[in-house]
Amino acid sequence: MSHKTRRRFIQELGLSSATLPLLMGLPSVASAARQSTRKQRLVVMFTPNGVVQKNFWPEQTGSEFTLPESLKPLEPYQDQTLVLKGVCDRVRGDGDSHMRGMSCLLTGIELFPGNIQGGSHTPAGWASGLSMDQEIKNFLQSKAETQTRFGSLEFGVNVPDRADPWTRMVYSGPNKPVAPINDPYRMFEKLYGSVKDQAHLRSVLDGIHEDLAKVRPHISREDHHVLEDHAELVRGLEAELTAAKDQELQVPPPEQTPGIKETNENMPLISKMQIELMVSAFANDLARVSTLQYTRSVGQAKMSWIGVDDDHHGLSHKPDSDEDSQEKLTKINKWFCEELAHLVKRLAETPEPDGSGSLLDNTTIVWTNELGKGNSHTLDDIPFVLVGGGLDFKMGRSLQYERVAHNRLLMAFAHSFGHHVETFGNPDFCGDGVLGDLT
Repeated sequence: MSHKTRRRFIQELGLSSATLPLLMGLPSVASAARQSTRKQRLVVMFTPNGVVQKNFWPEQTGSEFTLPESLKPLEPYQDQTLVLKGVCDRVRGDGDSHMRGMSCLLTGIELFPGNIQGGSHTPAGWASGLSMDQEIKNFLQSKAETQTRFGSLEFGVNVPDRADPWTRMVYSGPNKPVAPINDPYRMFEKLYGSVKDQAHLRSVLDGIHEDLAKVRPHISREDHHVLEDHAELVRGLEAELTAAKDQELQVPPPEQTPGIKETNENMPLISKMQIELMVSAFANDLARVSTLQYTRSVGQAKMSWIGVDDDHHGLSHKPDSDEDSQEKLTKINKWFCEELAHLVKRLAETPEPDGSGSLLDNTTIVWTNELGKGNSHTLDDIPFVLVGGGLDFKMGRSLQYERVAHNRLLMAFAHSFGHHVETFGNPDFCGDGVLGDLT
């Protein structure tokens, strides 16, 4: 617990400054101050293949605006919604627009050279920096008053079982993609696994520690960094187990519907299951940063449940003059918005365990995409729709920028958590500082 936080807590109690030297060092005061710290949260929700812009962006700017067809599900929460047009991914380099759109979305930096060939002339590898969600997670985990068991949680909905720059937007560091957990049953076990399973895993980790120690003297200096990566993973798992042992749940785990398979047709069910797990994890303060990834860049879901049997990516390549395809794409993005609205509703109706409002009051969901428009593969006008009070932005508005780099918006996310980064990702796109007009 920081000295500043303890002081603020004591002052909020109305105690005189004469008591500060006596009380500042008491462990119980540190514990009480930690409990009083606001549980500020960030969720990044990803959906692919761009949008039909005429049905997505409001025509008006400011606080008096009408939500277009794709955003109509957010009408009950319009006063808590912020729509940002003109935010652009200006990162270039190796890889095609889908690859860079996905893996540079939260990192704001170029991809490494690599051998994964996309639709451009230059193949590419993974992103060369960490993503903003992980930057914020690391910042929160570095302080006792904001530490949680997991730090961040990465949810997937029908993300294909493959690993490439089209499927990963979260990076724990350069060349370190983080896979979302696609299976809600596996996410449930991660969050609420039995004590017996934890004891078994602890014994396995003890054995791995011993094996790493044995092999260390016999490997080359060049391979030491690989060994250290494994050791870091083991230490992280051990920290999770220690936190799990001391965790007291504020709300019970959600009931799990058994037997739901990861198929295209079950995408709506899996989405709802993952949302319930995320809300439960927030209510139990297991993490304060999360991502929710639907399919992937170039995602090819067939959304028969809304009457669309064509694959999503194929539709996104149709020309603007194809009205049937434009209507189907609008339906698809409206369905994604309905899932966003469901997450917002669940957060809004779930009280903070300490009685300080709802989870939505302290959570901002950022809905985004790897492209502005699918058939042109543009990285201009990347969709950014924010809902909720977690970042303390001024909500209930539609804003229009002039082709600003999205790095500046990523920086604004960090600043909202008190993490005052001066640059993020490629510094060439950060020269004008944090994106303005948000607060």
